[in-house]
Amino acid sequence: MKAILFTTTALAMALPVAAHAADATPVTAPDVASDIIVTGTRTTGTKAADSAAPIQLLSSSSFQNVGQQDLTQILAQSLPSLNFQAFGGDTANLTLTAALRGLSPNDTLVLINGKRRHFTANLAVLGGSPYSGSAATDLSFVPTASISRIEVLQDGAAAQYGSDAIAGVVNIILKSSDHGGSLSTTGGQYYQGDGKTSQTSINAGFKLGDRGFINLTGEYKYHDFTQRGTCDRRYYTPTCQVRSDINPIDAAGVIQNKFAPNVNNILGDAQYSLFNLAFNAGYELTDGVQAYAFGSYGNRHASAYENYRRATRVSGVTSTGETVYPFPAGFNPREMLREEDFSLTAGLKGAIKGWNWDLSGTYGRDSVALYTVDSVNPDMWAQIQAQNSTLVTPQRNFYDGTISNSEWSVDLDVNKDFEVGLSKPITFAFGGQYRKDAYGIGSGEFGSYYSGGAQSYPGFSPSDAGVNVRRAEAAYVDFAIDPIKNLHLDLAGRYEHYSDFGSVYTGKVTARYDFSPAFALRGTVSNGFRAPTLAEEFYSSVNVGPGFVAGQFPPNSSAASALGFSKLQPEKSTNFSVGFVAHPAPKLQITLDAYEIRLRKRIVPSATIFGYDSSYTHNNGVVSQAVLDALHARGISTVDATSYAGINIFTNGADTRTRGIEATVDYASDFGSAGKVNWSIGFNYNQTKLQRIYPLPAQVTNTLDYSQSQLLDLNAQTGLTTATPRVKTIFNALWTMGRLSVNFRETIYGSTSQAVSYSGSGYGDGATVLRIGTAGITDLDIGYKVTKSVRFDIGANNLFDKKAPTVPNYNGRPTNGSNVYDAPYTFTPWGINGGYYYARATFNF
Repeated sequence: MKAILFTTTALAMALPVAAHAADATPVTAPDVASDIIVTGTRTTGTKAADSAAPIQLLSSSSFQNVGQQDLTQILAQSLPSLNFQAFGGDTANLTLTAALRGLSPNDTLVLINGKRRHFTANLAVLGGSPYSGSAATDLSFVPTASISRIEVLQDGAAAQYGSDAIAGVVNIILKSSDHGGSLSTTGGQYYQGDGKTSQTSINAGFKLGDRGFINLTGEYKYHDFTQRGTCDRRYYTPTCQVRSDINPIDAAGVIQNKFAPNVNNILGDAQYSLFNLAFNAGYELTDGVQAYAFGSYGNRHASAYENYRRATRVSGVTSTGETVYPFPAGFNPREMLREEDFSLTAGLKGAIKGWNWDLSGTYGRDSVALYTVDSVNPDMWAQIQAQNSTLVTPQRNFYDGTISNSEWSVDLDVNKDFEVGLSKPITFAFGGQYRKDAYGIGSGEFGSYYSGGAQSYPGFSPSDAGVNVRRAEAAYVDFAIDPIKNLHLDLAGRYEHYSDFGSVYTGKVTARYDFSPAFALRGTVSNGFRAPTLAEEFYSSVNVGPGFVAGQFPPNSSAASALGFSKLQPEKSTNFSVGFVAHPAPKLQITLDAYEIRLRKRIVPSATIFGYDSSYTHNNGVVSQAVLDALHARGISTVDATSYAGINIFTNGADTRTRGIEATVDYASDFGSAGKVNWSIGFNYNQTKLQRIYPLPAQVTNTLDYSQSQLLDLNAQTGLTTATPRVKTIFNALWTMGRLSVNFRETIYGSTSQAVSYSGSGYGDGATVLRIGTAGITDLDIGYKVTKSVRFDIGANNLFDKKAPTVPNYNGRPTNGSNVYDAPYTFTPWGINGGYYYARATFNF
């Protein structure tokens, strides 16, 4: 088995998107050798140790040492520069994401066999989270059993790949074996006894005649709910005694609720079942022309709990004048989705007189049907009840509508080597791409949005619905030159034109010089960009909670324009890096890279922009009449806004600077009869600072209310700068002796913090900063090969059950505005659920 973390040097040379597939999907059956890379280089056969920008390689065998076989979890537990979303609010809890170098998940480009992978349609909109605004690739739909290896380019690469590659590139290389396969089954749960998880996968390769192959993978996963925290502060004291000052009907209700006393289940994992199919195929049509194709289909059913609703939240008066309560124990609404994800790439490649060409097409689509279940529309039911003399059974389940995202691209890539008398031939490459993206919202049923909609998540109204399309054309050119021995230079340039915001030019210069076989210097300078996702531009919804209403306004709408917000523009970046790679002794490699990423016009979620705030002591709590008018104009009811009503919006709201250092050490020891040990250390230091916060539009600014005087409140600011670890270090040791293997991994997370308050704004009303100190998380996997074909593993992630810190109380209530006592810090970098144990059986054939 390979070490989990193997970081190499890499040269960030231009790699046309389609050309990757040519290298990543060879028509010969054996998988590409694990030390030959296809990411960040145009040169065929380039070894990882000979490239010039930091690339981290993960082989499929390293997946064996991670308990939860979700690709995002595997990456987060293997890469020091990547962090995983521990918990998502609302529908974001149904699609968790990860991010490189402390930036947004949207700033990392994901490729499959070198081809751009489409985005999820499910946008994370909860403000203050470091992952808010993410509508990135959903890695859960890539079955881990289909993967040969993963190459992670940790360098700005927009000049090579186009939009999104500001923080780096994750290139997933699929298996291409034409024979054999494996069957694996895994089961586990958290130490607390919940979150039961199971997974079964099968992978097999087959010949296609004598000139091709097809490799097939099937996978099924199930994960159950978790619940963290204790009682609901609205109905219980901190010691979980029913409060004496609440309505007697509500007091009786919480006692009757099946989850009592912990009636509020909002803090925990969603429940989901997930089915994936994937294939990878290649065929030699002639001696000079090859065909290839790969794709996947996924289907997910997931649901997550929202805040508990009290018994008196829904009431009606019969036609005879009797007041009735249809839910004497209250109710626990859930947000649910049924999601289909599809991707297909097909292409031809070949060579004519030394010119290598690759023509391909890719189509991807993600469609999410949303539902609110075990809920009720209080106003609609009350009107129906008023017409009847006996209790009417309320409608409980509502179809909220569908969101979809599709991406279609055509790529042509051409390259040739020219011998001009230099140390090595010049590699010249050029090509182009055409893309068409579409994002749509379909409205829900009438009862899902009428008069405030179903409790916890109102459906999409007709005013939210619509389909938006964007087209983009791109052209690139690249020169890879070795002017003298041991010096490599790369010059890359790219032009892109987008139908919604115009043209963008990007470029990159990369250099590496090998002073000796034992030491080399490397560095890059580049500029980049990220086009706003169509979801960020056009997503529109309403978030209703106990006591508040918040409308998510699309920035590219007339309503946003009337409030002073401009249409979204692309983020612009400037990237610098310098580093070295050293081999001071046999089997020892050391790398170190320092980097700086300057982001201008960074797309961020605003703080809540209030129309009404009960804590505002002027004008009867009306903070901005313009905001209230905008809500009402979109048909959004503020009947539930006893605490506040407002809007949230995505905007080009900040300039940031991220500086960091990445370092790795890899060493292999051989102790003879006592076995072998592969040692590795991965280190990342990452600091993001706000250089500028753009002003809040004058139309909604209220200088008498400090929380409405700037675009980003303290909660949002710390979400960008301190809510992810500044330091993350992974120590890994893999010991093998005969049939036995033991993998020990220790991950050290540096301190994190985030400003919070009762209102969620981070201002006033008991504002505080939640801090998490440095913590070590231990993972252990023990594997044994019963035969060459049968292996069993047992292990634990977070072996010593390190808990997430819990939110303190102030004046009898949680300081972060949560309704749940002893709630975990949701930004805890190692997760909120504690220790997890598992067992796995693997059968190779």
